[in-house]
Amino acid sequence: MPVEITWWGHATCTVEDSGTRVLTDPLFARRLAHLRRRRGAPPPAEAAVADVALVSHLHADHLHVPSLARLAPGTRLLVPRGAPRQVPGLRRLAHLRLTEVAPGDETRVGDLVLRTVTARHDGRRLPLGPHRSPAVGFVIEGAARTYFAGDTGLFESMAREVGPVDVALLPVGGWGPYLGPGHLDAGRAAQALARLMPRSAVPVHYGTYWPIGLDAVRPHEFHSPGDEFVRLAAVHAPEVTVHRLGHGERVRPEAAR
Repeated sequence: MPVEITWWGHATCTVEDSGTRVLTDPLFARRLAHLRRRRGAPPPAEAAVADVALVSHLHADHLHVPSLARLAPGTRLLVPRGAPRQVPGLRRLAHLRLTEVAPGDETRVGDLVLRTVTARHDGRRLPLGPHRSPAVGFVIEGAARTYFAGDTGLFESMAREVGPVDVALLPVGGWGPYLGPGHLDAGRAAQALARLMPRSAVPVHYGTYWPIGLDAVRPHEFHSPGDEFVRLAAVHAPEVTVHRLGHGERVRPEAAR
């Protein structure tokens, strides 16, 4: 299973498979509105090098226009259907090759097929307007099948809609002291793992950004989700190898089995 995963922090990962670099939810900022990066240096310039970038939904910590602007001319960019209408800044990124996608769509990039799948999450560009774009996940199909969940809650048809996968990149936390509906915490992510049953998993979306001035408010919600996911995954899905990465660390899941 020759795939390499690098976690840059939050939901930003590089997936290298079959000679193609896929970047998920690029976020390179030290600060975003009321959030600041508390752990891990901002990703280096190499993190912005990709053949295709995937955006799972329109929240500003997943669709960050200044980070997308750092991508090289000609980079493919897959965004949820309707995103350019709701996020006018996307229209200024004329150097990128933008494609709108919805669950069920398949996009070929190099030797990869990028399959768009359902997510259970509020996909609006908050706090603006009632218009919605679907929040989505992606399955990257090449030498391996890698599931990037984006942001999602646990839902009954998850395993059927995602299909068989080798690696799962699962959110296990958030950026504040409370998680609202449509999210996975460490416990729900472990349940998702038991449904999906990949060979390997990497926890993401935790331990990077935190609201300014709230360092002392429920700090365990910032520090602990990765370790808690490792613990609970061993209970719910002991057959799955979990790789808890530090910021900027990478793993080749097949090499660790």
